[in-house]
Amino acid sequence: MSFSENLQFIRAQAGVTQEQLAEQLDVSRQSVSKWESAQSFPEMETLLRICDLYDVNLDLLLRGSVEESRVGDTARYDAFMTRFAWKISLATAAIIAAVGLCGLMEVLGLPEALAGAALLLVVTVCVVALVASGIERENFCRKNPVVADFYTEEQKESFQRKFVWHIAGGVGAILFAVALLALFFSAFPEREPYESYAMAFFLLIAAGAVWSFIYGGIVHDKFDIARYNRENNPTPETKRRNDLVGTVCAVIMLLATAIYVGLGLALDLWKTAWWVFAVGGILCGVAAVALGPREEN
Repeated sequence: MSFSENLQFIRAQAGVTQEQLAEQLDVSRQSVSKWESAQSFPEMETLLRICDLYDVNLDLLLRGSVEESRVGDTARYDAFMTRFAWKISLATAAIIAAVGLCGLMEVLGLPEALAGAALLLVVTVCVVALVASGIERENFCRKNPVVADFYTEEQKESFQRKFVWHIAGGVGAILFAVALLALFFSAFPEREPYESYAMAFFLLIAAGAVWSFIYGGIVHDKFDIARYNRENNPTPETKRRNDLVGTVCAVIMLLATAIYVGLGLALDLWKTAWWVFAVGGILCGVAAVALGPREEN
């Protein structure tokens, strides 16, 4: 393959347009168009920037075939993303399940301090797992900013059928848990220890539903390699918007923390003022939608 063919291939694999590539390289779109049509050739500094951006060897870019070098999953992307999906989904579900089991332990007669310590231990392990998994993914993306789309259409369609059941199964589990609660309280009075039993089983079922949602969602995104490549090779405008969203969300959560501490110290609302964090999370979501990068067609 020639340089022009290699450039067209890596740009298509990254899911970026000629305009976006031009922005990344600080050149005009016409320059990129001429390179891809073999009418002109970029300077050495630009070639090196292309190699850095798309993780390609200079000799391979100029004289080899980038497409042939990326026919398989050389980065072990599939195995890494599958492990990441398991870690994130299980850690999140375990926190929810632990809350339910903590209440059940207290009803069964275990000391409140012991139940609280067990909950804190599970939450600590899960939070560490979540943070470590996030750092691992960030390092993987930095090391592999561009991945070839090695999945076949049959593989993608096969998971699409499973994805439907991940979502439908999670929704069904939540509805089943609600129905179970209604049936439970039709047979038993709404008082302790029955309320704790009911809430524990509800949270255990909810934990399974949350696992289904998160695991299915992450694996679903795993197959969208074009999106992965775009996210790891952002245009200057996309990077600016992402930085803005990060700054706004950081300010929102700092304010939420300050409000929570203020309400706790002034009005002793430590146990009930947790809602400020939920509001903060919603506002962060609004900021991400309103200020985040726009999807390119």
